[in-house]
Amino acid sequence: MEFIVSLASTVGFGLITNIPRRSLLPAGITGSVAWVAYYVVLQINHTLILPNFCAAIVIGILGNISAVLFKVPVNIIYVPSLVSLVPGGILYLGMRSFTLGQESQTTVYLFNTLTIAIALAVGFVVAEVIFYRIKPILFKLLSREKDQNSSSN
Repeated sequence: MEFIVSLASTVGFGLITNIPRRSLLPAGITGSVAWVAYYVVLQINHTLILPNFCAAIVIGILGNISAVLFKVPVNIIYVPSLVSLVPGGILYLGMRSFTLGQESQTTVYLFNTLTIAIALAVGFVVAEVIFYRIKPILFKLLSREKDQNSSSN
């Protein structure tokens, strides 16, 4: 169920932001797999950092692979895929507690928001490093497949 809901939210956000139609399914799958990774890691490690970090790595790697396969900029895949992980609810609660004068609660919410944002950013950096290590292998596989398809025609 988590997979389907995250797929729908990612594709829905992709539609709202008007990404190319051919990118909707890869972005949806990337966002869904990332959400499942987040959920699984959260069940094992009940912190804010590790689940978001792992989900960002999944988005980074799958997003880059999808961008190569579907010939679109990687941000077209990243942005909708990231929607379910962005700590908007926590940031809202932080701003709400700030306006109500609850300083200690504000500090906790804003610290959690910052922690999640940093975990996501570091996860993307790690994913980029991993992708650039596997990129030559991916291109070899794609060129080999292309050669086989052209020789069979």
